[in-house]
Amino acid sequence: MSEPIALPEGYQPNEQEPYMNDQQLEFFRLRLLAWKAELEEEESHTSELLQENDWRQADDVDRASLESDTTLELRTTERYHKLIKKIESALERIKDGSFGYCDETGEEIGLKRLMARPIATLSIEAKERQERLEKQHRKS
Repeated sequence: MSEPIALPEGYQPNEQEPYMNDQQLEFFRLRLLAWKAELEEEESHTSELLQENDWRQADDVDRASLESDTTLELRTTERYHKLIKKIESALERIKDGSFGYCDETGEEIGLKRLMARPIATLSIEAKERQERLEKQHRKS
């Protein structure tokens, strides 16, 4: 896909149209960009909150609570950062034409799966296979 295209108002990808056509790619590109912007805003807000924390609180209970809250916020920020990297990777796949296709098998991931998880890189079957293998390795 070379240039962004205008989508019809209320457009939703459907299985009656060719898979990963320009409209579907633009739909997912816009969806990923919006998600990324939302996460970046949350990440920025969390950073501001962490900077505002007053670590000189006299009460040990307050300090412990603040440390617990900070740990949670840092974990959340790390999760956002990882998601942003996955979103950027999905945007690159849109550019190179591999978005919507399984990294493992090359088959279509499917619109329903991409609507639920637009950063998906594996088909449901490949993901289930991967999870079964992980489960087997944990047992041994």
